[in-house]
Amino acid sequence: MSSKDAPTIALVGAGAMGGALVRGWIEAVRKGGGLTLTVVEPNFDPVLERELDAVGAVLNPPEAGPVDVLVLAVKPQAFAEAAKSAKQFVGEQTCVLSIMAGVTIDNLSRALGSPRVVRAMPNTPARIGRGITAYVASPACSEYDKQLVEQLLMPLGTVESINAERLMDVVTAVSGSGPAYVFLLAEVLAVAAEQEGLDRETAIRLANRTVAGAGALMLETGDSANTLRKQVMSPGGTTEAALDILAAPDGLAPLLRRAVAAAAKRSRDLGRG
Repeated sequence: MSSKDAPTIALVGAGAMGGALVRGWIEAVRKGGGLTLTVVEPNFDPVLERELDAVGAVLNPPEAGPVDVLVLAVKPQAFAEAAKSAKQFVGEQTCVLSIMAGVTIDNLSRALGSPRVVRAMPNTPARIGRGITAYVASPACSEYDKQLVEQLLMPLGTVESINAERLMDVVTAVSGSGPAYVFLLAEVLAVAAEQEGLDRETAIRLANRTVAGAGALMLETGDSANTLRKQVMSPGGTTEAALDILAAPDGLAPLLRRAVAAAAKRSRDLGRG
């Protein structure tokens, strides 16, 4: 086990999300950060493997001892199998960080034998460092555990602390699944544009760039969605005509409420199952 200045990290699973994490850690090591990395991944991306090798990471060790933080980034259905080999990284002082959807703190703690567990939910924009990751920590976690976990999650984007595990189902429904809702908006907006006469390629470009640009504007200005919406809309104009439909009693708001409720329920069901 290392000192607090140079924590030892073991990552199990270096796919899309685990790979995004570890690339951020590689950058930290290159800048002089004191991380010691071990990565377990049966199907390494060759470029990532070379980058890890260059910063002295240990890859797929046959035997290993306890680390400060064990990070699990495998698919939930692979957890039972992964836990068998991951247990070698768990000691009395190990904090377990999971980014697997639906696997509860209790299940993680029992499977790995550690009471110090953090459950996190990133989303797909994390792959380009523009995501948001919410996390909840078990009562056994120290303030240092939480600070270290936040540092480890920062390569994915913004990090948000949640105070109760039951709320992770809502997080899953909003930020975890949310990018798909936005992508669907771009899709249906393009189809609507095509039906109004634009050719397909132009309709897709206009819709995609509009959705991406609106999101970027909200982030860059820090203005609320409500403020920005009102800036687009002028009385009696085209935007108001469209929003009269979208803001109707049977419009976008009740539809999204039902969608988020359905996703949250499914997340709860998966957690129980």
